[in-house]
Amino acid sequence: MRYVIIGAGPAGVTAAETLRGEDPNGEIILVGEEPEPPYSRMAIPYLLVEKIGEAGTYLRKQDDFYRSRAIELVQQRVTALDTAAQGLSLADGSTLAYDRLLIATGATPVRPPIDGIDSPQVSTCWTLADARRIVESAQPGSEVVLMGAGFIGCIILEALAMREVKLTVVEMGDRMVPRMMNDKAGNLIKQWCINKGVQVLTSAQVTAIRAPQAAANNGGGLMGGIKKLFGGGENAAEPAGKVTVELKSGEKIAADLVISATGVRSNLAFLQGSGIDTEQGIKVDRQLRTSADNVWAAGDVAQGRDFSTGDYQVQAIQPTSVEHGKIAALNMAGASVEHRGSINMNVLDTLGLISSSFGLWMGVEDGDSVERYWPEAFRYICLQFRGDVLVGASCVGMTQHIGVLRGLIQTETPLGAWKQKLMEDPTRVMEAYLASAQGATLVGSRA
Repeated sequence: MRYVIIGAGPAGVTAAETLRGEDPNGEIILVGEEPEPPYSRMAIPYLLVEKIGEAGTYLRKQDDFYRSRAIELVQQRVTALDTAAQGLSLADGSTLAYDRLLIATGATPVRPPIDGIDSPQVSTCWTLADARRIVESAQPGSEVVLMGAGFIGCIILEALAMREVKLTVVEMGDRMVPRMMNDKAGNLIKQWCINKGVQVLTSAQVTAIRAPQAAANNGGGLMGGIKKLFGGGENAAEPAGKVTVELKSGEKIAADLVISATGVRSNLAFLQGSGIDTEQGIKVDRQLRTSADNVWAAGDVAQGRDFSTGDYQVQAIQPTSVEHGKIAALNMAGASVEHRGSINMNVLDTLGLISSSFGLWMGVEDGDSVERYWPEAFRYICLQFRGDVLVGASCVGMTQHIGVLRGLIQTETPLGAWKQKLMEDPTRVMEAYLASAQGATLVGSRA
């Protein structure tokens, strides 16, 4: 049996490892388009602040991990998929046949359609190549503009601040991490960042990135002719200089570097003509099968089941990718394992302030909610209920409840009388968990 996996991120690597455990004799080929060993994008911020070297980002640290498990690594970009012939076309012109295929091609950063987005001083922070460019440009004292204060943007924010740059964050939403936090929590994180010396502009939009004047002028005249004569063609990198970031408000910000972190999009382009059903991602069933025979999908490219809603959507977080990769591999190897659905889960460290959200953190129709807010202490907790079941939660500055909140949501535990106690004091979630999980009745002055 020949198993081919497209994508060497967490979903793909987990799948390859799982397949080898399930099928000791099968042929396993892992295809990734980047020149480095498979690595975790979530480790890149640690690389930026030099807590780890590049090898520290690798998903498997053992030097001979893939070779010792007879997992063949192919470093090529897949350009097309022929599901009828069960074959892949690669960028070098070669083809690769498969018996069973996993698509785990992940996602790519969205590049907003603004003038100047392709400037040499603009970068994403998604690959190791991006990280190398940022390390070179983001030196202490450099002026850096970060476009986007979502989950990925906030992870990058912390690394940039630790590099001691002069940082300005521009976010279109009215608060930070708007897809993870409500207005109170998101603006609490904003104020924390401002107190730490980061300029944060919310409800703001970049409309253009203007090139340095010197760079704009060196394409013509005598200097331009000399540049072209000696190999510096029109597409060559311009000399270093500050760009001007223009905002919709009319404000202008000088920057040595602009980092775009405005969201990601599933990598689906190579599937044109394959017949595989897609929407925002690849449509899959409970076993992560696609609409094509012998083809599965996992990770940021898969439109998998959401635990809380039962809907199918792309959930671009690493825990979901790992879960998808394992379940898809088990089914590829002949098992019959259903995916219960991944819980929406985000835990974020922003300059030392921990925030988290789980499940239906924004609440449900006809549900109940309770919150407590201590802005001076940068603490916040909000619980969301459907009946007496906890279905969502969000916290800022409160780490002691993270595992318990996830557990209560994921087990859909009926809280009974403890629901009302939590409505009165949402910080008692640990007591509620113990009482519900153990069937105990807690007594004492607070019960």
